[in-house]
Amino acid sequence: MRPSERTPDLLRPVTLETGVTRYAEGSCMASFGHTKVLVTASLEEGVPGFLRGKGQGWVTAEYGMLPRATHTRGRREAAQGKQSGRTQEIQRLIGRSLRAVVDLPRLGERQIIVDCDVIQADGGTRTAAITGAFIALADAVARIPSVDASAVLRDCVAAISVGIVAGGAVLDLNYIEDSGAAVDMNVVMTGAGEFVEVQGTAEQTPFDRARLDDLLGLASIGIRRLVGLQRRALNARGEQTFSL
Repeated sequence: MRPSERTPDLLRPVTLETGVTRYAEGSCMASFGHTKVLVTASLEEGVPGFLRGKGQGWVTAEYGMLPRATHTRGRREAAQGKQSGRTQEIQRLIGRSLRAVVDLPRLGERQIIVDCDVIQADGGTRTAAITGAFIALADAVARIPSVDASAVLRDCVAAISVGIVAGGAVLDLNYIEDSGAAVDMNVVMTGAGEFVEVQGTAEQTPFDRARLDDLLGLASIGIRRLVGLQRRALNARGEQTFSL
């Protein structure tokens, strides 16, 4: 049994609350246990300069943590005058993950900017952000006149963490587990079970192929559950909360 009293293959309580903001074209509050991320998607006509005239759209993301998302207050990155390397890496990951399931030419010359703001952090902020970002993105796409959302979005995309803790493979690490994990991995997958990105690190000791297969198999189990929750949320739409 883990410190959280979960079995190795059990997710934390997961909640996806849709339609949480008034003005954004799409929004979602994604909660993975005590980790909470507010995601909004904003639709803009036109694309960045490098895409003008190419007949396709663009999806990008920004990520940040509020000052008291953790036990002690952190300084706003805007006050420091620059983003940390961690922030840049995470927001690029979110953008890549979303673009993997978007048919950009069908989107037309429009840009969707997804903002992921961590309200409370207890491990897995990037995975919660990606999972909630897809909901916000889908809602924004559905609001575009004369665009077939089902054609623009090829599949769902979600993310989960896995790792080796106390010698065993576990799913969806919280902060205590993550900080002491021998292996820490984040996995992004589509609803069809295809991999978008795998980020894995041996924090203490190297791991073999058998361990890698165990971790990827565990991640696949978690992703299937998350995608099922996403589909429930999108099929219902509106201001509702869906939980695992």
